[in-house]
Amino acid sequence: MTDYPFHLLLPLIASLLFVGGLIFVKRLTIAGVTPWTVAFLSNQCAAVFFTAYWFVGGPGQPWFMLWQPAIIAALYVMGLSFTFLAIERGDVSVATPVFGVKVLFVAILVTLTTAKQLTAIMWLAAILAVAGIVLIQWTSPSGNRKKLFLAIGFALSAAMSFATFDVLVQKWAPAWGAGRFLPIVYWMVAVFSVVLLKGFQLHVVKDSSLRLPLIAGSVLIAFQAIFIVSTLSLFGDATRVNIVYATRGLWGVLFAWATAMKWGGAEAKVPVRLMLLRLSGAVLLTAAVILALLRG
Repeated sequence: MTDYPFHLLLPLIASLLFVGGLIFVKRLTIAGVTPWTVAFLSNQCAAVFFTAYWFVGGPGQPWFMLWQPAIIAALYVMGLSFTFLAIERGDVSVATPVFGVKVLFVAILVTLTTAKQLTAIMWLAAILAVAGIVLIQWTSPSGNRKKLFLAIGFALSAAMSFATFDVLVQKWAPAWGAGRFLPIVYWMVAVFSVVLLKGFQLHVVKDSSLRLPLIAGSVLIAFQAIFIVSTLSLFGDATRVNIVYATRGLWGVLFAWATAMKWGGAEAKVPVRLMLLRLSGAVLLTAAVILALLRG
């Protein structure tokens, strides 16, 4: 590790790409586009992009070990599907801070799999995370509480899916080599995404007013995955990488608010006081993530 960790610019870029992609996804869902349409195209884009990793090479594993990338691919599809459902049911400024709990889930999963006791810092992180979610929940009018609960529930499910994804990639990828494991995982992601075709809306691709945001959202979400996985594969440093990537919760509140004020959206109708409370919830969740990563 160098004294100048320029590689941390990559997860920072990924956090911005992620939020940008979700803003496009939200605009599409407002227009009546199903999350499955965006999820399918995003997964196909990711499979194409990750194919380039094949040239990196790696030892690989026997064919009967393909169940490992298959499980990880299924977790990715689940995680992305839950992500888009969260955005469809709630505001970007609500869902993105909750996604940050993923790192807390990773810490807990690693702790459980290594049979270590949760430290006091971990308990404090958990309390801050819960407080952040409660604060975000309070920022919605009572009439929208059911919808908000669904959005938070889907966001937490996405966080758990991706947390398990991270832990298993860390455990299984070294034996395969990044140049073999990652392309196979995302080729399987593309295949598994066939189940999403049932909700795919072909007319959206033909609609010139929706085609650009559809392509932009799909590509941005796929590219942010490239940035994160590439950083971890080439540099390691998972703790600081995830701390930087967790800033997407803050960007989600700020960018969604700014774009809604300019182009319209649910965030534009939220009073300033409530948006500041929502931002405070995002800060608490980010603090919980940092504490979880810096535990003992």
